Amino acid sequence: MILERIDKPTMVSKLKNDELNQLAEEIRTRIIEVVAKTGGHIAPSLGAVDLTLALLNVFDPLKDRVVWDVGHQSYAWKILTERNDRFDTLRQFGGISGFTNRDESPYDAFSTGHSSTSISAALGIAAARDLRNEGFHSIAVIGDGALTGGMSFEALNHSGHLQPEKFIVILNDNEMSISKNVGGLQKYMARMYASKGYNALKKQIWDFSSSLPSSIRRRFIYGAQKLEESMLNILVPNIIFEDLGFKYVGPIDGHDIPQLISILKRVKNFMVGPVLIHVVTKKGKGYSPAEKDASSFHGIGPFDNRSGKTACSGKQSYSEVFGNKLCALAAKQDNIVAITAAMCAGTGLSTFEQRFPERFFDVGIAEQHAVTLAAGMATKGIKPFVAIYSTFMQRALDQVIHDVAMPNLPVVFCIDRAGIVGEDGATHQGAFDISFLSMVPNLRILAPSCAEELQAMLGWAARQEDGPIAIRYPRGSALCRNITLHKFELAKAEIVSEHSAGQDRVIAFVAAGDALGLAQETASIVSETGINPIVINLRSIKPLDHTLLNALGKSCSHVFTFENGAEIGGVGSRIQQLLQLHNAKVINFGYPDHFISHGATQILKEQIGFVPSSLAIRVLDILNP
Repeated sequence: MILERIDKPTMVSKLKNDELNQLAEEIRTRIIEVVAKTGGHIAPSLGAVDLTLALLNVFDPLKDRVVWDVGHQSYAWKILTERNDRFDTLRQFGGISGFTNRDESPYDAFSTGHSSTSISAALGIAAARDLRNEGFHSIAVIGDGALTGGMSFEALNHSGHLQPEKFIVILNDNEMSISKNVGGLQKYMARMYASKGYNALKKQIWDFSSSLPSSIRRRFIYGAQKLEESMLNILVPNIIFEDLGFKYVGPIDGHDIPQLISILKRVKNFMVGPVLIHVVTKKGKGYSPAEKDASSFHGIGPFDNRSGKTACSGKQSYSEVFGNKLCALAAKQDNIVAITAAMCAGTGLSTFEQRFPERFFDVGIAEQHAVTLAAGMATKGIKPFVAIYSTFMQRALDQVIHDVAMPNLPVVFCIDRAGIVGEDGATHQGAFDISFLSMVPNLRILAPSCAEELQAMLGWAARQEDGPIAIRYPRGSALCRNITLHKFELAKAEIVSEHSAGQDRVIAFVAAGDALGLAQETASIVSETGINPIVINLRSIKPLDHTLLNALGKSCSHVFTFENGAEIGGVGSRIQQLLQLHNAKVINFGYPDHFISHGATQILKEQIGFVPSSLAIRVLDILNP
């Protein structure tokens, strides 16, 4: 095998064309075998294998800097840059990351994880290079889906202004982001369609065809339409990027390695300012299941690499509970709309899209736009439900504050993947949403502990017209507590269990959302010492149940808070402020003040001590110093 002989990326430049093609197939096999066991972003990485080989053939990966947008298409890059021996540890605790990471390897020019950042980062590297009078190339590899993020165009515009040399943007065009691309880019040629000259020429051709026999005319018109379509597809990106100040090259077959190498070598010697190379690839290339269903194989858990089938838990996820309930609400309330940022399937909205296509809006990878779009709709009596992952919600904080909360508009934010999400690591953990949303006036924040509460909260939110609401819930199977919750009440917590009568010490465990299970298990361990904590399910994070919490502050010696989020700025810190004049000592349990790495969720929680056994020890140490 050729791959076994590659111990340095510089060896790629010494391979012949047939060896490069064979190596590409070996790398794809390696990716499929590993990701089938670990899960990961298989489709994007399979599509970028040939491009990776071409880049390593032409450029020096330690001297020249290659920034991979998001980083989930960088598996071949990892394999060929001295990490093949560790590739089996992909996304595992203590193993290599699923994205590029500067702390992991000197070959990774930039740490990535969120979309649409590569051009800005690569331009920053190029600007720093020029300030230091260095001569390497700075290269951004960005997928077509990432161009729906406005930050990409901000960077393209600035690049055109600065006109840096040895600066290359490679557009990896696979006609797909996580969900089907949306937006107006493909309609850029509208002004050509409407131009006087274009339509005059088109009329002349059509007038000429009217003199042809009918059988010939049909074939002539069909051929002319196909020619028009092909020319427009070729011209659209050319015009866009040339207008922005780039030298445009393409489109190029992204799976023709010799051609890619030839183009890259020529572009490497361009001294004409920024260059954009348009490369067309197939997502999931070389693996039939991923080619047929690239959306499902964008990011996937472990699967059978022969059939491509994944295991099913048999339980509904929180995302599915959300999607199904929203469909039920929309069937009765015709002003409800659903908005997502290129995460239709991931947020559980696929069924909604099918049932209510006219009320479904996928804005692409553009969370800021999604929030303000919802705000505009809300001013006209529409009830928007905006479904975004916690980690991506960070990108739209200004819009939440300025465009939704300040005018007090009734937008509902459905924050998926709140808490630790596992193998995707630090860039994707939903650790901060409580902290950064709690400070926003007018915004109410809810956290369900189970499927029934999520359904009740969604039903309540659908009826509210007096301001914004955020509902946060975790990744994974939704717990069913088999409780009857006829209606949700804001700022009304649930007393899950009382303390034992006659108990010497009265303490309380106050939990937010899915941390209730953690609090209950910790209480079970503590109760073996004769102390039975009062267990509270907050349900409403903001506003809090002041009446109940103040009562606890007066009657308890200690109040322990549990939340799947950062301790700093979390709900526990707000309870601490509320009870500061009471006798009860408030101790917060949440995520520590550092970024949580990648790995199985349970392992990560054990590492930070956020498991019942560890927390019970901490509780007892505090109670019995």
